[in-house]
Amino acid sequence: MPIPHSNANSNNQRTMGNGSGNPGPSNSTAGRLAIALGDPAGIGAEVVLKALARPLPPGLEPVLVGCRRWLEASHAALRQRSEAPLRDPASLEIVDQPLEHPVLPGESGPAAGAASFAWLEAAAGLVQSGDCRALVTAPIAKASWHAAGHPYPGQTERLAELTGSGEAAMLFTARAPSGSWRLNTLLATTHIPLAAVPARLNADLLHRKLNLLLAFCRRFNPEPHLVVAALNPHAGEAGSLGHEERDWLEGCLDTWRSAQPGVRLDGPRPPDSCWLDAAAAWHGQGQGPDGYLALYHDQGLIPVKLLAFDAAVNTTLGLPFLRTSPDHGTGFDIAGRGIARPLSMAAAIETAWELG
Repeated sequence: MPIPHSNANSNNQRTMGNGSGNPGPSNSTAGRLAIALGDPAGIGAEVVLKALARPLPPGLEPVLVGCRRWLEASHAALRQRSEAPLRDPASLEIVDQPLEHPVLPGESGPAAGAASFAWLEAAAGLVQSGDCRALVTAPIAKASWHAAGHPYPGQTERLAELTGSGEAAMLFTARAPSGSWRLNTLLATTHIPLAAVPARLNADLLHRKLNLLLAFCRRFNPEPHLVVAALNPHAGEAGSLGHEERDWLEGCLDTWRSAQPGVRLDGPRPPDSCWLDAAAAWHGQGQGPDGYLALYHDQGLIPVKLLAFDAAVNTTLGLPFLRTSPDHGTGFDIAGRGIARPLSMAAAIETAWELG
């Protein structure tokens, strides 16, 4: 059945529970996290309600941004399909942005794209205004955004534009299950075709990305160990398997290294062995590097998802506030079935609380 929608005149109504009360702005943003609910045809509502049913840090106050009637209907439907604990929307503060058209689970399109785009902007506005201290986002579908007339590569790029940020970067972070070590991987390039990567890379870009990675890793270690992956197999093998390392990448890293005498920077490392230290540290065998810089999307995300699929959190660096999201997509193939795992969303909420 279609998810109910509303033709309410207001597109931005702050409600608690059934909408009868209006709590108004909080006196403190200390524990308030804005959560944009993502594509309404996906698993966003499910993983958020499951994550919020888990024990939360004391003082954490989630503020959900989405359609209240859709969220209540999703909760009722999920209760019929799953015995997993679910947070009741009646107990949550919701900034109500009603769906203008019904949406079926698993069937995204322009209406879903328009809704998830509006929900992201409203949630970001809560943080920009000081009403919340950090932003958590559920997954969206880029194709649905484009169908709705919003031609952005993803949420990261729209947030950078909204905040006027000159440099926004995608970092994936996950705490190892066996200790306090964190796997931190920053992407030098993100949502572009593989064929476009070599032309996009240059020394200035890598220096900026390394500066962002260094600042993040210094939250945990004042003198971090960073590693940069090479672009080509065997790091180019002196030019026989690619010229980028020889022509500019090695010199680029030498220049940055000389300007950061307290930082250990390794690379360019051959990509096929770059994350071996991380794999060992993830399984409790020693301490891995504090941060990795991958040169393109899949180079960084294949090892991250192999090691930490349910634990990794997409963290946007370079914005004036912290933004996190789960390390998975919209899950259209399982939407509405009650089987989505909430671990990555729970990790995103906990990371926003810890680092925001």
